[in-house]
Amino acid sequence: MPTQIVVAAALIDNGTLLVAQRLRPPRLAGRWELPGGKVARGETERAALARELAEELGVEAGDVWVGERLGADVALNAAMTLRAYRVRLLAGEPHPHDHGALRWVTAAELPDLDWVSADREWLGALTEALTADR
Repeated sequence: MPTQIVVAAALIDNGTLLVAQRLRPPRLAGRWELPGGKVARGETERAALARELAEELGVEAGDVWVGERLGADVALNAAMTLRAYRVRLLAGEPHPHDHGALRWVTAAELPDLDWVSADREWLGALTEALTADR
Protein backbone atom coordinates (compact mmCIF):
# COMPACT_ATOMS: atom_id res chain seq x y z
CA MET A 1 0.00 0.00 0.00
CA PRO A 2 1.42 3.44 -0.91
CA THR A 3 2.33 5.80 1.88
CA GLN A 4 0.06 8.80 2.50
CA ILE A 5 2.13 12.00 2.38
CA VAL A 6 1.33 14.76 4.86
CA VAL A 7 2.93 18.13 4.11
CA ALA A 8 3.88 20.81 6.63
CA ALA A 9 4.78 24.47 6.09
CA ALA A 10 7.89 26.03 7.56
CA LEU A 11 6.54 29.54 6.94
CA ILE A 12 9.52 31.80 7.61
CA ASP A 13 9.59 35.60 7.56
CA ASN A 14 12.40 37.85 8.81
CA GLY A 15 13.95 35.20 11.01
CA THR A 16 10.65 34.07 12.54
CA LEU A 17 8.59 30.93 12.01
CA LEU A 18 4.79 30.68 12.06
CA VAL A 19 3.60 27.92 14.40
CA ALA A 20 0.03 26.79 14.99
CA GLN A 21 -1.57 25.48 18.17
CA ARG A 22 -3.69 22.35 17.68
CA LEU A 23 -7.30 22.12 18.82
CA ARG A 24 -7.72 18.37 18.22
CA PRO A 25 -7.51 15.49 18.74
CA PRO A 26 -7.67 15.82 22.54
CA ARG A 27 -4.27 14.15 23.07
CA LEU A 28 -2.62 16.84 20.87
CA ALA A 29 -4.77 19.85 21.80
CA GLY A 30 -2.69 22.80 22.94
CA ARG A 31 0.53 21.53 21.36
CA TRP A 32 2.33 23.41 18.58
CA GLU A 33 2.95 22.31 15.00
CA LEU A 34 3.75 23.50 11.51
CA PRO A 35 0.47 23.99 9.61
CA GLY A 36 -0.34 21.63 6.74
CA GLY A 37 -2.21 18.46 5.89
CA LYS A 38 -2.68 15.43 3.67
CA VAL A 39 -1.89 15.37 -0.04
CA ALA A 40 -4.98 14.35 -2.01
CA ARG A 41 -4.88 11.80 -4.81
CA GLY A 42 -3.65 13.46 -8.02
CA GLU A 43 -2.41 16.55 -6.17
CA THR A 44 1.24 17.63 -6.01
CA GLU A 45 2.77 18.15 -2.59
CA ARG A 46 3.27 21.87 -3.26
CA ALA A 47 -0.33 22.32 -4.43
CA ALA A 48 -1.59 20.42 -1.37
CA LEU A 49 0.40 22.67 0.95
CA ALA A 50 -0.91 25.85 -0.70
CA ARG A 51 -4.48 24.46 -0.44
CA GLU A 52 -4.03 23.44 3.20
CA LEU A 53 -2.66 26.88 4.12
CA ALA A 54 -5.64 28.53 2.42
CA GLU A 55 -7.98 26.32 4.46
CA GLU A 56 -6.14 26.53 7.78
CA LEU A 57 -4.80 30.10 7.68
CA GLY A 58 -7.25 31.87 5.36
CA VAL A 59 -4.56 33.00 2.92
CA GLU A 60 -5.06 32.74 -0.85
CA ALA A 61 -3.34 29.70 -2.37
CA GLY A 62 -1.82 32.00 -5.00
CA ASP A 63 -0.25 34.10 -2.24
CA VAL A 64 1.82 31.16 -0.97
CA TRP A 65 5.25 30.32 -2.40
CA VAL A 66 6.31 26.76 -1.60
CA GLY A 67 10.06 26.30 -1.87
CA GLU A 68 12.46 23.47 -1.20
CA ARG A 69 12.12 20.66 1.29
CA LEU A 70 13.25 21.20 4.86
CA GLY A 71 14.74 18.42 6.94
CA ALA A 72 14.15 14.71 6.57
CA ASP A 73 10.88 12.82 6.20
CA VAL A 74 9.23 11.80 9.47
CA ALA A 75 7.30 8.52 9.65
CA LEU A 76 4.01 9.15 11.45
CA ASN A 77 3.08 5.46 11.28
CA ALA A 78 3.45 2.57 8.83
CA ALA A 79 1.16 4.26 6.30
CA MET A 80 1.87 8.00 6.69
CA THR A 81 4.96 10.14 6.07
CA LEU A 82 5.32 13.77 7.13
CA ARG A 83 7.34 16.08 4.88
CA ALA A 84 8.19 19.78 5.49
CA TYR A 85 8.73 22.55 2.94
CA ARG A 86 10.05 26.09 3.27
CA VAL A 87 7.22 28.51 2.57
CA ARG A 88 6.91 32.26 2.04
CA LEU A 89 3.71 34.23 2.28
CA LEU A 90 3.61 36.67 -0.65
CA ALA A 91 0.48 38.53 0.52
CA GLY A 92 -2.25 38.30 3.11
CA GLU A 93 -2.27 37.83 6.85
CA PRO A 94 -2.63 34.36 8.40
CA HIS A 95 -5.47 33.72 10.85
CA PRO A 96 -6.16 30.57 12.91
CA HIS A 97 -9.11 29.08 11.01
CA ASP A 98 -8.33 25.51 12.10
CA HIS A 99 -6.09 26.12 15.14
CA GLY A 100 -6.43 27.63 18.59
CA ALA A 101 -3.72 30.21 17.97
CA LEU A 102 -0.89 31.22 15.65
CA ARG A 103 2.43 32.59 16.81
CA TRP A 104 5.63 33.86 15.17
CA VAL A 105 8.68 32.48 17.01
CA THR A 106 12.45 32.88 16.76
CA ALA A 107 15.06 30.13 16.67
CA ALA A 108 15.75 30.73 20.37
CA GLU A 109 12.10 30.03 21.24
CA LEU A 110 11.80 26.73 19.33
CA PRO A 111 13.02 24.39 22.10
CA ASP A 112 10.61 25.89 24.64
CA LEU A 113 7.43 25.15 22.67
CA ASP A 114 5.31 22.11 23.49
CA TRP A 115 5.62 20.61 20.00
CA VAL A 116 3.72 17.67 18.61
CA SER A 117 6.37 14.94 18.67
CA ALA A 118 6.64 14.51 14.87
CA ASP A 119 7.43 18.20 14.26
CA ARG A 120 10.03 18.18 17.03
CA GLU A 121 12.17 16.12 14.61
CA TRP A 122 12.77 19.28 12.56
CA LEU A 123 14.03 21.59 15.31
CA GLY A 124 17.63 21.45 14.05
CA ALA A 125 16.65 22.17 10.44
CA LEU A 126 14.23 24.91 11.53
CA THR A 127 16.91 26.56 13.67
CA GLU A 128 19.31 26.56 10.71
CA ALA A 129 16.66 27.99 8.37
CA LEU A 130 15.71 30.74 10.82
CA THR A 131 19.33 31.67 11.48
CA ALA A 132 20.02 31.91 7.73
CA ASP A 133 16.90 34.06 7.16
CA ARG A 134 17.86 36.90 9.51
